[in-house]
Amino acid sequence: MSLLADYMRRMIIENTQELWTKIVSDNYTRNLFAMIPVLQKTGIREMVEANLRATDGEVLDRPLGSPVVLSPWEKLLLNPVHLHRFPVDDQEKIDTSTTIGPLAERPLKLAIPIMISGMSWGSALSIKMKVALAKGASMVGTATNTGEAPLLKEERQAAKLLVGQYSRGGLISKVEDLKQLDAIEIQLGQGAQGAAPVFQPSRFIGEDMRDLTNSPEGKPAKIPTRLKGVNNLNDFYQLVMELKKYGVPVGVKFAATDYMEDELKIMVDAGVDYVVVDGAEAGTHAGPTILQDDLGLPTLIALARTSNYLEDLGVRDRVSIIASGGLTTPGHFLKAKALGADAVYIGTIALIALLHTQMTKALPFEPPVQIALYTGVFKDELDQDKGAENLANYLHSCQEEMRMACYAMGKKSILAVNRADLCSVDKDLAALCRIRWAYRSAAQPVEHEIGVGVPFGREEVIPQNNQEFLQ
Repeated sequence: MSLLADYMRRMIIENTQELWTKIVSDNYTRNLFAMIPVLQKTGIREMVEANLRATDGEVLDRPLGSPVVLSPWEKLLLNPVHLHRFPVDDQEKIDTSTTIGPLAERPLKLAIPIMISGMSWGSALSIKMKVALAKGASMVGTATNTGEAPLLKEERQAAKLLVGQYSRGGLISKVEDLKQLDAIEIQLGQGAQGAAPVFQPSRFIGEDMRDLTNSPEGKPAKIPTRLKGVNNLNDFYQLVMELKKYGVPVGVKFAATDYMEDELKIMVDAGVDYVVVDGAEAGTHAGPTILQDDLGLPTLIALARTSNYLEDLGVRDRVSIIASGGLTTPGHFLKAKALGADAVYIGTIALIALLHTQMTKALPFEPPVQIALYTGVFKDELDQDKGAENLANYLHSCQEEMRMACYAMGKKSILAVNRADLCSVDKDLAALCRIRWAYRSAAQPVEHEIGVGVPFGREEVIPQNNQEFLQ
């Protein structure tokens, strides 16, 4: 054994020496090291995706959304208190409940401000995944979302609270389906895809899906760019009025855009109960990379602008805000609440928490999504109850961490958390979010600076527009 070990050692040394000599001696065009600066220039992801495009010339669909994350949540910091305002007594219980659509006939009341985002059965997830998501959400008293899919009997039975998407595909539009929902969400688009048309090849459409969607065999499924029958603003106003007859909150989900104030004004005029602002970091079952990486606004910026605009219109008491897109931690959720969100949607991180150790059923030769997808190789291997328990544990953990932060900030309820509980180390971000700039004491006068903060002692006063910072 020692002779073999010595031989192997000599071979490794000789080959390493030869390789190093070639690297430091060969011309760059014949040097293996040339791949390093190429990868630095293009990036590993870009190189792999270029080769995937070169394989068949088709649109490249990437699962779970963009790796480009531009929301600077780390530049927002929550403010603890000591004597200025006392922390909450640890004998008190922090209230984490929230309400979506408070003026609706039957508002959507949640035990926690974290909801499961719209992820579709068929075009994305398996029935087992949808049921597990519904069960996990129900365990902690929150809602799940149908996504752009038909109303599944199994999902409805498993979900204590179910938001149904009135989507461009028109899969939930019948009266008997709409009557079963706890909230209705008009889906105009999503952060990871905008309002682009979505196609699903016929080979990926199972018999169960064809039965529910009335899809002819051999034909691909398609989600168009527009809602059926909505071709002008009057059509949209009429649709909102019709859906509000069901008594539950009616909202609109849209991809965050620089035109968002124009979009929001139309939604408010239509009388919606809530809006879902879906940032560019949002996930998707699979989508063209250009739509994921190059369209839309980051979630944080979009949320701040949405909150600012609805406050300036004077409608925040009746129009709820749900923030969505790339939110993964209790810190993200609580900062989003402080910026004006009444709740947040989670998708990708919910799938990760649900799958937990079950990911190993696909590894190492298949990606974990093969357990979750409708077309997944291992979809039947999912333990629904275990997955639901893991998701509920994740949501409960996030709830408890947000409670801990509320104790430290002196807030007895998550509803009481607002912009005064935030500061930013970035001056421009502070101005956008209408919060204090951390480099200036809250006790100092404002002195004609935008975004430098709320005067000391006014922590519960939220400025209605940036002009207040100039006075």
